[in-house]
Amino acid sequence: MTSLQVYDPPMCCSTGLCGTDIDPALVSFAAMLTQLGQRGVRVERYNLSQQPMAFVQNPAVKSLLDSDGVNALPVILLDGAVHLKGRYPTALERDALTRTAVGDRAESTP
Repeated sequence: MTSLQVYDPPMCCSTGLCGTDIDPALVSFAAMLTQLGQRGVRVERYNLSQQPMAFVQNPAVKSLLDSDGVNALPVILLDGAVHLKGRYPTALERDALTRTAVGDRAESTP
């Protein structure tokens, strides 16, 4: 089973989809994660504000934080390997990530 882990920067809630100034990129990213989960991808998401130990316990994430600080966040791991760091994926990158995670049968994501 494919796994995707997201290590988010400090946010007010687990998805960043709260408050009055919601980033549209986070909405699309959250939708992609939901779709991946529905297609059998194991999705885990960690927020530095709420789950700091998860960041310390993952050697790759801890190393990035040690070298780049919080500028390394978000960190996206695909099957344990760093896939993207320092930003959320663009629409084209979300499509490619979906195809990689679930195979060529993937449909386009928002």
